[in-house]
Amino acid sequence: MSTPTAPASRSPWRSLRYRSMRWWSAANFVSNAGTWMQLTVQNLLVLHITGSAAATGLSMSVQAAPALFVSLLGGAAVDRWPRKLTVTVSQALLGAVAFTTALLVALDRIDMPALLVLAAVTGVIATVDGPACALLGNDLVPVADVPSAIGVGALVHSAGRLAGTALAGVTVGFLGTGAAYATNGLSFLFVAAVVPFLRPAPGAATDPAAGPRAVPAPARMTVREGLSFFARRPRLVALAGITGLSSVFGRNYGLTLAVLVTGPLAGGAGAFGTVSTVLAVGGILGAVLGARMRRPSVRTVGLLAAAGALLQVVAGLSPSLAVLLVLVLPMAIVESVSDTAGTAVLQTDPPPHLRGRVLGVWSSVGTVWSLGGPPLLGLLMEWAGARGALVAGGLLIAGSVGAGLLVRRRGGPVPLTVRAKDGDVTGREALQTAA
Repeated sequence: MSTPTAPASRSPWRSLRYRSMRWWSAANFVSNAGTWMQLTVQNLLVLHITGSAAATGLSMSVQAAPALFVSLLGGAAVDRWPRKLTVTVSQALLGAVAFTTALLVALDRIDMPALLVLAAVTGVIATVDGPACALLGNDLVPVADVPSAIGVGALVHSAGRLAGTALAGVTVGFLGTGAAYATNGLSFLFVAAVVPFLRPAPGAATDPAAGPRAVPAPARMTVREGLSFFARRPRLVALAGITGLSSVFGRNYGLTLAVLVTGPLAGGAGAFGTVSTVLAVGGILGAVLGARMRRPSVRTVGLLAAAGALLQVVAGLSPSLAVLLVLVLPMAIVESVSDTAGTAVLQTDPPPHLRGRVLGVWSSVGTVWSLGGPPLLGLLMEWAGARGALVAGGLLIAGSVGAGLLVRRRGGPVPLTVRAKDGDVTGREALQTAA
């Protein structure tokens, strides 16, 4: 007689059962709080130096630009080097940039060219640090708990953003601008000090570059291999398409809802602030719900995107602010759950030795969306208005997802042979993901 096994946990907090994940989450909170403190202060510093809002936007664009051009190389570096070493070094380098800025501010030697150079250097380092940190967190827990780790990470990011933004004003007011940069530098050093002591839990995916036997030959560690894998992986291409459409036509609520609230609904800045707060609360609730998933798939992401798009259509037709507020909460929840599911698929579907490069490809594509999306959406609003943009965008997303699911149902899955390395466990084997 077989002994019944206990059902697998679906708690959104299950990844925190592991000591290393708890330490990693605490370190991430400290680092995120420091980063958002610096970003807030950086905008104020640029305004103080130049008095120009356009210059503030330029500094943000310069920091984001490397993700478009260097992310592929950064992803290859993540695949080539041991994950813990990569994170430790990248965090230490980011800390050095923060301390350098703090010193220049203290000596009153900071100017706009120096800030732009430091922002660009930060952006380059981030192309390695971002995917390395994401994959290191996943390496600490069993593969079935990766969605929980991603959901917890989203909550940590939100909490760190709130704490950092709030602390920025206090720090500048009492200690000065340089102190905010120095505090962020200390937060990076804290993460670098924690990483060497992290240990993966039993059943966790192994770092492909952790041991001498796992180090791939240089000829195989190419950017081209990552691009080829991504382009030939139907579920990743579908995920990119869904996310791209949603990013351009469905998630720029800071733009579409701002125009809707202050225009057709005749609300003011306070009303949009209320809408933004509800969006933030929905994002947190969605991260908790998304962390409960165990087997996310591209199909799940598509269905959630379509559901969010249909809610967006109804929101675009809202007759009043009260009706819009009722719809905004589920819109934000669905979006957040979809994000968690998509991130889990993206980080577990490729074999371990390709995940850094796949994340590099994703970062480059995502930068194109973030740079090109707002202008496209702005043109659509110029032509159709805020209501028309919300309705048309929602119908486009839902229709595209529906058409994609119909094509897949008729065509069936497309087999793809992946050259695996010794010890690789693919995301499909680990999470049973399906397109």
